[in-house]
Amino acid sequence: MMEMMLKAKIHMAKVTEKEINYEGSIGIDEELLEVTGIKVNEMVIVSDVNNGNRLVTYVIPEPRGSKKISLNGAAARLVEKGDRIIIMAFSAYQADEYKGPKIVILNDDNSIKEMK
Repeated sequence: MMEMMLKAKIHMAKVTEKEINYEGSIGIDEELLEVTGIKVNEMVIVSDVNNGNRLVTYVIPEPRGSKKISLNGAAARLVEKGDRIIIMAFSAYQADEYKGPKIVILNDDNSIKEMK
């Protein structure tokens, strides 16, 4: 049986930009995508620590090293610049193949503080 399990989490990212007039998505620095294994166009759940909002969207890349985290389209209405968010990606696994999630905790400037 396949089980949906947490694949990766970017913890305490800071929203750097929001753009309502966009088709929709979350932009994430390519460096963070690489270290977590989150892929472009992958579905993610985003939780806003500041206001409790949760949303589902897909990932687009932001330039490597830019430290950008941008919410676009309708999702931009659920966050504010400076809000801290948690980005979670899930995947289906057989019980014997799951090794646990890749977790990245960020500093205030969206640099990597800790990797688990």
